[in-house]
Amino acid sequence: MLHRRQLLAGLTTSFAFGFALPAQAEQSWFFIRNGDVINGYDPVSYFVDGKPVRGRPELKLKWKRGMWSFASASNRAAFEANPKAYAPQYGGYCAYAVSRGYTAKTEPDAWRIVDGKLYLNFNTRVRALWERDVPGNIAKANAHWPSVLYG
Repeated sequence: MLHRRQLLAGLTTSFAFGFALPAQAEQSWFFIRNGDVINGYDPVSYFVDGKPVRGRPELKLKWKRGMWSFASASNRAAFEANPKAYAPQYGGYCAYAVSRGYTAKTEPDAWRIVDGKLYLNFNTRVRALWERDVPGNIAKANAHWPSVLYG
């Protein structure tokens, strides 16, 4: 019975803070909304343009079971050549949430590149929390990833 109470408390906490429910075994490796990884934004644009740019439907690419969108053919080619260099950490789930042991959706404007890696967050307020201890939060998230996907 204790396990059931813990589960209910976790669900209540998740709803109270507006975050996603605890991860389920069938949860995708990537944060996907409307069929697109990272909200349909071009992951390369964060590095090349210094800002999120929405991808174009005709430039989509399937990689690791996710549909990735790109703003230009050159960005798509760069991703195809080295997807790990551009794919966001933690599958595009909120870096702060993963550091706390759960997953949450992300917004395109709540991002940072640290040591050449793209990190996304739930929103800019949560990004500010994450930025209070970037190295510590990355270390915590790395310890939880990818097991956080499996509950």
